[in-house]
Amino acid sequence: MNERSRLLLRIREFNPKEVFTWQLAKTFAMGQGLAGLICGTAITSQFLASNFHVNTPMLQSFLNYLLLTVTYTTMLLCRTGDGNFLQILKRRWWKYLLLGLVDVEANYTVVKAYQYTTITSIQLLDCFVIPVLMGLSWWILKARYRLIHYVAVCICLLGVGAMVGADLLAGRDQGSTSNILLGDGLVLLSASLYAVSNVCQEYTVKNLSRVEFLGMVGLFSTIISTIQMVILERNEIPAIQWSWEVGLLFAAFALCMYALYSFMPIVIKLSSATSVNLSLLTADLFSLFCGIFLFHYNFSGLYIVSLVVILIGFVAFNAVPTPTAATDSSPSSSPAATCEEGCSENPVAAQGDAQELQPTEDRRKRSASGPSQSYGSTELSTRM
Repeated sequence: MNERSRLLLRIREFNPKEVFTWQLAKTFAMGQGLAGLICGTAITSQFLASNFHVNTPMLQSFLNYLLLTVTYTTMLLCRTGDGNFLQILKRRWWKYLLLGLVDVEANYTVVKAYQYTTITSIQLLDCFVIPVLMGLSWWILKARYRLIHYVAVCICLLGVGAMVGADLLAGRDQGSTSNILLGDGLVLLSASLYAVSNVCQEYTVKNLSRVEFLGMVGLFSTIISTIQMVILERNEIPAIQWSWEVGLLFAAFALCMYALYSFMPIVIKLSSATSVNLSLLTADLFSLFCGIFLFHYNFSGLYIVSLVVILIGFVAFNAVPTPTAATDSSPSSSPAATCEEGCSENPVAAQGDAQELQPTEDRRKRSASGPSQSYGSTELSTRM
């Protein structure tokens, strides 16, 4: 049976109860929570830049990484046995070093792009993360997408297009045009780095542990961001006019980023990096809605249309599971067995992914019974 026949059969046998499940609702709600946190970081950054003339993205990132180190690296240091901090450092330090480097530079390059190109270009080109994510997931995680998944992604991108159109109609095509080609290149680079980061994050949290991922990435990212901050922002940081408002905005930004980094691995483990990033496309819309009240942006009905279209695409993407190469080659394999071997599984198809809190010993025994997994690539990083 070809892909088109399968799709027609699924349409004829469509049952809303099989699509609109509690699992989908939970994944959607958590994804929108992450989008809200991204909105919080955008608003606090805009207040710092516009009201207090503070432009220190590396300092802001450093505060987040420091919180991750204090929390999760400390938890790793308290571990005993085979999964302790020294063993992880000995076996995988260079992978987490690359992971931290990619994460730091992904955050820095997208902020740097605002100096050279417009907000509209950034919003459009930032969607490049989706096709890169799908390609990397196909290659590294062995995800196998159906026609409906590509259609759903196209629907989501149409929603982004409606949002950008609303920005143009409202006169919000702001930003610099000093070097558009360089700015657009930085956005594409950032999107690619974020995609690499997210895929590696998905692999890590589904095969190792969330605490290890956040602890090690937090540690190396703190070191890298400190060095980069000293080099790039040695003049901007002393020039900050500190007040309680500035301190509060820095704290709010750091806490939003810390919560985003802490909860995103949980959502990715329940679904997939691609699904989460589709859900995060609404973050810009949330920022715009807040900007209507805080920064007096003009409202456009296209914003509502964009939100609805993105949500339709998200539901469509999650309506059909994304099997892996293992499940395609072995129809008798169960979804549970596939996930135990480290493969990607969609939230609607995979229920009860509660391996996060299982002891390390149980995970080690389970992995010993199946084929061994390795990163297989040095493209190791995370949007976290």
